[in-house]
Amino acid sequence: MGKPNALYYGDNLDVLQRHIPDESVDLVYLDPPFNSNRSYNVLFGTKTGHEADAQIHAFGDTWTWSQLTEREYEHLITGGAPAKVADAIQAMYGLLGENDMLAYLVMMTPRLVELHRVLRPTGSLYLHCDPTASHYLKILLDSVFGPQNFRNEVTWVRTGAKGSAMNRMPSNHDVILSYGKSTPTTWHPIMAPYDLANLDPATDEKYSMREADGRRYQLTSLLHPEQGRRPNLDYEVMGVRRTWRWSKERMVEAIADGRVVQTAPGRVPREKRYLDEQDGRQVGDVWTDINALNSQAVERLGYPTQKPVALLERIIEASSNPDDVVLDPFCGCGTAIDAAQRLGRRWIGIDITFIAVDLIEHRLAGTFGRDIKDAYEVHGIPQDLAGARRLFEESHFDFERWAVSLVSGTPKDAPGGDKGIDGVVRFHADAKQVGRAVVSVKGGRSIHPDFVRDLDGTVNHAKAEMGILILAYGPTPGMLDAVRHSGTFTLPANGQQFPRLQIVTIEQLLRGDKPQLPLVYPPYLKAQPHTRQPETIQLDVYAAAEDPEPYDSN
Repeated sequence: MGKPNALYYGDNLDVLQRHIPDESVDLVYLDPPFNSNRSYNVLFGTKTGHEADAQIHAFGDTWTWSQLTEREYEHLITGGAPAKVADAIQAMYGLLGENDMLAYLVMMTPRLVELHRVLRPTGSLYLHCDPTASHYLKILLDSVFGPQNFRNEVTWVRTGAKGSAMNRMPSNHDVILSYGKSTPTTWHPIMAPYDLANLDPATDEKYSMREADGRRYQLTSLLHPEQGRRPNLDYEVMGVRRTWRWSKERMVEAIADGRVVQTAPGRVPREKRYLDEQDGRQVGDVWTDINALNSQAVERLGYPTQKPVALLERIIEASSNPDDVVLDPFCGCGTAIDAAQRLGRRWIGIDITFIAVDLIEHRLAGTFGRDIKDAYEVHGIPQDLAGARRLFEESHFDFERWAVSLVSGTPKDAPGGDKGIDGVVRFHADAKQVGRAVVSVKGGRSIHPDFVRDLDGTVNHAKAEMGILILAYGPTPGMLDAVRHSGTFTLPANGQQFPRLQIVTIEQLLRGDKPQLPLVYPPYLKAQPHTRQPETIQLDVYAAAEDPEPYDSN
């Protein structure tokens, strides 16, 4: 039997179709990318074939109408989708024409069909979006799930209104569309604790009585609704005989605890019900009590569209039970997975970028400890040399990021940029200095001594201390000779010397052989350990902390 949880690196449509069985998931949460002004991980395309359509760059949104989307559209309306779904997307085409929004909807449609397939009959789906696309997505979801299975359109007020738009109100909310697979669905009412310092008028009036210490309460009936028809509950309390809601033993205990009150002799006793012991008020479909993450939030990971853990915990608690399966097909930095793990659910995460999967693994280890690795499997990440070379053929850029991670480096965030630099390893030079080793990755068969010369020039240009060349195939003798004559770097902290340039192969890294480096700063900050109360996380995808704790990568 496999492990209960799984992370998949790959296109979520392919993973859903190949690996996720029918009716095996209890709850789907998805936050699919769409907004040309923000950065996201790429949603669509296959991992083979046209690189420009499949793997543009991590966190990069490229929604445009293209040959790829046109082919997918033709497939949907000619039998590739249920009839009602095909009708809906065809109507969208007539309404919108061939533009970015339609490209987005065309790529979302088959994924929504697959997510409906994998949900159990009692399962639910929550789709998180913004008002730019929510109305179009709702029509698509109606066609996939049926309008009778629409549950809620949640308005999540992220923050107070900001800005000074000239001709409209500022935008400060997201939309979360909720659908059930069928009736009934798993549901637990969402309750929010009362704010004792800011009660609504109705609650303030209801709980108007106070103890000497200010504790609020109200008096409620102790009478059973079936008066005279429950002999076992018919007895006398404080001189009044009635049929009571409680057994006589429980009544005696409540009287002793001071929870039964008779306001005057002969009156029917009543129960003291304290406000601070109630579940709270039921939350409606406008959520104002969960703030978005600001730039100073300890929980923030540096991921462009990260959502707070509290938001995902609310959704998961409302629409699943312990040990249920939660699926996030656009898992990004893993907030839904983190929340599912905290709440005792099983989980499946899918993302098309390696950096997201790598970040989630670091996040899980930091939050729940290294033993969490035994609780999940990772699919699609190279485990051997053949797998590494396949990854290079599928996506040069993802191969580079994966290789950089093997030397504890921080990968660059997009193709291009600093020529010759695929990542940076930061290390402890001395009490006041952080040293840097630039990383260059070569995954092709063509090996040339100029690679070492180019790395030497890159180290000089970047004013770095060291350089690491990672090769998928073994170096030539000339390359090794050039490295041996490249000089050394002396660590200011203790005078220890290290080769200024080093070559390491993927094969060596996979068997645990690492380059010779000083104490390395981890590429992601450590997550706060999880306790019974939700804790926040602090990670950074692209930059080391100002003063993080180094570790020995060797």
